[in-house]
Amino acid sequence: MTAVVKRRLPELRLTVQYPAGQAGAPTRPQVRRWIRAACAEPAEVTVRFVDRAEGERLNRDYRQRDYATNVLSFPYESAEHFAGICGDLVLCLPVMQLEAREQNKPPESHFAHLIVHGMLHLQGYDHETNKDDAERMEAIERKILEDLGYPDPYG
Repeated sequence: MTAVVKRRLPELRLTVQYPAGQAGAPTRPQVRRWIRAACAEPAEVTVRFVDRAEGERLNRDYRQRDYATNVLSFPYESAEHFAGICGDLVLCLPVMQLEAREQNKPPESHFAHLIVHGMLHLQGYDHETNKDDAERMEAIERKILEDLGYPDPYG
């Protein structure tokens, strides 16, 4: 008889905020599952689902781009009290929903992809200025989403 080895998951301190309301947004258990899939280290993450106005304001203030974007990642240095990945993900729910419709994707698949994508940013990947990171990120995203049972987001 073979012994079953149960893998211990890394610690995850997760806060999920819905200031714009929860209608159409992923549930906390879904968010937790997607973050765990994208992160093999302990993590302390806040995920905030915002409306278009807040998404636009944050994108303008932090990236100097005057429009609401789908996901913003704000990595933090690990705090003294916590060794691991720390940061905030801000997701603009109306933009995510519109993109899912325009790309003919189930919203859940698109939400999972953007949370995984944001988590990779929190871990230091940068697809905008680093071509190698862009290719690595895409490959990692595809693998994680496949393991979660979602279709290739780039296919």
